[in-house]
Amino acid sequence: MAKKLMILPANDTKDIRLLQVPDDFEEHEAYRYVTGLIAKAEEDSDYDWDDILDLLEQKGFESSDFILGPVLD
Repeated sequence: MAKKLMILPANDTKDIRLLQVPDDFEEHEAYRYVTGLIAKAEEDSDYDWDDILDLLEQKGFESSDFILGPVLD
C-alpha cells in the first residue's frame, strides 16, 4: 500500500514540510487534525516547527526529508 503524504506549504521554501500520514487517518481527518494543531500552536506566540512536530509524532505522523524540485508553471 502506498504511503499517504501531506505537504505543508509555506511562503518561504525553506519552511515547506512533508509529512507521512499514519495509515489509520483518512485524508480529511488528517487535514483537520494537522490544521487544528497548527492553529493551537499559533495561539501560543512562542512556538516553532519542533513543537508542532512533537505533537504530530505523538499521533504517528512522521516528518520526511525531500528535495525541492523546479517550479511548474
